Amino acid sequence: MAENSTDQFFKDKVLGHPSGLFVLFFTEMWERFSYYGMRAILVIFLTGSLLGDNPGWEWSSSAALSLLGTYAMMVYLTPLLGGWLADNKIGYRMAVVIGALLMTLGHASMAIETPTFLYIGIAFLIVGNGFFKPNMTSIISKMYEGHDDKKDGAYNIFYMGVNAGAFIGIMLCGWVGEKIGWSFGFGLAGIFMLLGMLQFYFAQPLFGTIGDKPVNKSEGLEQTAKSSNADKAPTVQLNPFSVFDYILVAIFSISAIIFIINDPLSKIGGIQAFNFTIGGLSDSLFFALLAAISFILLLLVRIPRYTSLERDRMIAFSIFCIFTIFFWAAFEQAAGSLPLYTRDYTNRILEGGTATTFKIVDLIVTVVPLGVITYVLLSLFRKTFNRIGLSNIILGFSFVIVWVIVLYKIYYEFQSTETEVPITWFAILNSLFIIIFAPLFTKWWDSKYNPPASVKYFLGLFLLGLGFGFLAFGAKDVPLGAETASLSMAWLVFAYLFHTLGEMCLSPMGLSYLSKLIPARMIAFMFGVYYLAIAIGNKLAHYVGGDIEKITNEHGLSFFFMIFTFIPIGLGFVSLMLHPLLKKLMHGVR
Repeated sequence: MAENSTDQFFKDKVLGHPSGLFVLFFTEMWERFSYYGMRAILVIFLTGSLLGDNPGWEWSSSAALSLLGTYAMMVYLTPLLGGWLADNKIGYRMAVVIGALLMTLGHASMAIETPTFLYIGIAFLIVGNGFFKPNMTSIISKMYEGHDDKKDGAYNIFYMGVNAGAFIGIMLCGWVGEKIGWSFGFGLAGIFMLLGMLQFYFAQPLFGTIGDKPVNKSEGLEQTAKSSNADKAPTVQLNPFSVFDYILVAIFSISAIIFIINDPLSKIGGIQAFNFTIGGLSDSLFFALLAAISFILLLLVRIPRYTSLERDRMIAFSIFCIFTIFFWAAFEQAAGSLPLYTRDYTNRILEGGTATTFKIVDLIVTVVPLGVITYVLLSLFRKTFNRIGLSNIILGFSFVIVWVIVLYKIYYEFQSTETEVPITWFAILNSLFIIIFAPLFTKWWDSKYNPPASVKYFLGLFLLGLGFGFLAFGAKDVPLGAETASLSMAWLVFAYLFHTLGEMCLSPMGLSYLSKLIPARMIAFMFGVYYLAIAIGNKLAHYVGGDIEKITNEHGLSFFFMIFTFIPIGLGFVSLMLHPLLKKLMHGVR
């Protein structure tokens, strides 16, 4: 067995997997803690009243969601550059450390609570995410080379860390931000990002040479080329970019950047970069449309150049990307318009027995998942303390802080005679439902009843739309233009439940079908297309969601949610109707 074999990582196992996996688990958990924790309070803080015990900045919903939309869009685009830098220049592990440090600075900047530091903080978060996000999974992939039978389990464990971080981050940053102060909520996200970075940095001995700075590969490439020529292997049909392709890429890139920057500038500061209108379209919308047209043209001119098999499969994947845009455009209302709905239109005051019941439920859903994660932490300690003691001490200190805040939160809530459910509490339901239902969906996908792609996309879009249907039905009696209401919290619980079920049907499918449908030499281009689809969906979500006040005033709150009910459900049925075509285009891929 070669000395650099990945078998070495399986000598000291935690719950049947290499201990290094659980270092990545906790590092990703703290990063997701900071990301979702900050995101949970951002819109509520920006749109909150200037007066009161915990004042906000009283931005309009369109301004706040425009900023959130641009941030969310960039979060899905910068990993394309960060992944390339890690692959070719700095290595995966250094990229993770740099990304975590930049995100720590970003959260710290936001805690200062001034517009300048807000924008600086968001810029740091965007760039830091680009370094961090793509490289954690790359380390796992390298660690499990030659152990493909263990990969599915490894990624399941890793993504449980993602959901655990989102769950704890929203719960604690949300509660601290709402009850104590927004600065403390933003600061808490930064503290745990810093601790996560230190815990990862001091755990380097567990990873051997995985993720090191890449060496010069020129000699290896030359040798491979010589060997290939000697064997007279058939050449691969390439599809180089033409001059026209580059022109389209340039038009798309410039137009997209103008839109991404100009949209928040116009809505937050009233600054119109170009200040023109064409055919009723503002400058922002004009450049957004120009970017969309140029990118569609790029796909239309490039895809037909491939072989018929490759062409058909790329067309199928592109159709899935279109569905993906609209799925995330609706799903990501959870970060924008839904917190506003929760704050302004939901009765969150509980008294008597109802309040006691909620406190007990909140206690259980807080302590039980945290207890399970703490058990994993102790299992990691037992296996790795001799090798990475300082990393374990930092990780243990992180959990001491979490438990102190959780116990104080429980004490605080049980001392109160009247309970006001935090606005952010409902956002934890997504992670909670994923933790509950993910094993069932895994068994379903692994069984003989595993449905085809078109059915999965139908289910995802239909269930998502159904979730918004509950909100539309609950808001049917809210008067036109009403700024407040006292609707039942049950509508939110049903909405988050069905949104999560839809997410589990559709969200994992994108990367899965990317790996199945696209040849290895074209993965990078189509990976960019897929991430661009998610990025557009995120921006579109908050572009439309920012008009919640306008739409509610003109057509009613129920109408606003009906938009997100009928469009996803309609697209879901389109996916079903396209099943024969998609099956043909996929050429046997399931």
